[in-house]
Amino acid sequence: MQAQDQYIIVTGAAGFIGSCMLQFLNEQGYENLIIVDDFGVEEKRKNWESKKFAAAVERYNLFDWLAEKSPRITAFIHLGARTDTTEFDYAIHQELNVDYSIQAWNYCASHDVPLIYASSAATYGAGEQGYDDDHSVVASLKPLNPYGVSKNEFDKWALAQESMPPFWTGLKFFNVYGPNEHHKARMASVIWHSFNQINQNGEVKLFKSHRPDFKDGWQLRDFIYVKDLIAVIGWMLDAMLKGSWETANNGLYNLGTGNARSFYDLAAATFKGLDKEPNIRFIDMPEDIRDKYQYFTEANMDKLRKAGYTAPFTSLEDGVDDYVRNYLRKGQYY
Repeated sequence: MQAQDQYIIVTGAAGFIGSCMLQFLNEQGYENLIIVDDFGVEEKRKNWESKKFAAAVERYNLFDWLAEKSPRITAFIHLGARTDTTEFDYAIHQELNVDYSIQAWNYCASHDVPLIYASSAATYGAGEQGYDDDHSVVASLKPLNPYGVSKNEFDKWALAQESMPPFWTGLKFFNVYGPNEHHKARMASVIWHSFNQINQNGEVKLFKSHRPDFKDGWQLRDFIYVKDLIAVIGWMLDAMLKGSWETANNGLYNLGTGNARSFYDLAAATFKGLDKEPNIRFIDMPEDIRDKYQYFTEANMDKLRKAGYTAPFTSLEDGVDDYVRNYLRKGQYY
């Protein structure tokens, strides 16, 4: 339980992963939360308005607010970002994903606050160098879009710093799915799109493969259920707050399951969650993403395991079933 005069900052709190993080923290007894986001986005309101928190601060006001209020911050969970992989104006990504993250890092370094921030598997590009969260490869990675570039630029910047938070981790999220993503529209998971397509048309459309080594629908990704992802963050947070996190373990970590699965499997599991037989049609991939599309991702999870995380990850079938039956079908939020 949190002391009354101590606070945890969570950025991106109105978004998909951030709002799920809030619910997890509430369930663990954390209510002295300073939540940060652009709270003017109405379609995100149901993600966060029922959560328990101490203060809601607009994203661009955060550091001025902290300077004015001087609250006692015990941890900073930085999940806020521009995550649209189809946004090609790099200046937007630079501002939100690099410059803002530098401000968060510098605040934590100067105030001795542990930092957990969201990086991305998009940093790995086409996977030419594999999917190992080894610091030695970060400088040579070649992301396929401005979003991935921005995430990798901040990772590179963080690794080069001499002044740093006492404990810190950057988590390379792979393909995250789960409740509270309704507002993401085009960028929502294939499960969310599949659920809506099935209800509207009785079928799911998946992208054809434009590579001869992958069959249509058998492009492979490492899909991780959001409940598993926030459990990992919770485990790290607990260790950092207790002072049991080893500084030698500071750094970048993959956050997937270590098991790549096909989009066909994902769609089939969605049909099963609706108690229907699969009906899948393949369509051409939009040309604007065709040459920037990852056909395979699979996280090497050895580093997280060696750091001490032992809990199993939810199988694709079980995660999709929980998401579809208990959230999408019921119109529920987490």
